[in-house]
Amino acid sequence: MRLKAFTIAILLLATTISPAQAAPNYVFPIVGCEYTYPRAHHSYPATDVFTDAGCRYVAVTSGVIDEVNRIDSWSGKTNLGIDRGGLYVSFIGDDGVRYYASHLKSIPKSIQPGVAVKVGRFLGKVGTSGSARGTKPHIHFGLSWSTPPQTWWVRRGMVWPWKYLDAWKDGKDRSPAKEVEAKRVKSGDLPPEPVNEKRK
Repeated sequence: MRLKAFTIAILLLATTISPAQAAPNYVFPIVGCEYTYPRAHHSYPATDVFTDAGCRYVAVTSGVIDEVNRIDSWSGKTNLGIDRGGLYVSFIGDDGVRYYASHLKSIPKSIQPGVAVKVGRFLGKVGTSGSARGTKPHIHFGLSWSTPPQTWWVRRGMVWPWKYLDAWKDGKDRSPAKEVEAKRVKSGDLPPEPVNEKRK
């Protein structure tokens, strides 16, 4: 009798745990600060999330660190596409999507290529490095797929992030994986570098 009662209690407990109580798969990339972001971006799909300098940028989902750059080589005289991001971190999510944030002020030493990160892991502080110099502090947030190192024109963003940011802001688990994969299939694994943007 006791075993039966115990089994029923376990079953009742299991049925009362809703998916909303489970750990989130996705979170908003800025925590602890107010932020704004437009639903538009110049010339290619990405979103600039504006907030205060020094605010925390975190992993929107779990994954593995892909690329890290701690040196700001950008120059307004050359404005090379590869340098525009300044300090940046990209990681490949467990969903297969590459998540990229640039214009950072600093990046923890523990964040290195190949390091596994959990959703919400601190990845850097918001700043104005790269071509954001002289602008309001923000992160440039891009969604794409894994490519060889330094493929900046894919890494910077290939699908619009704002609808996913809207969902994560509201605590919803919305994955960009299907849209990113569809774009990869349409564009090819490695679309050509935009020649007119190399020095623009």
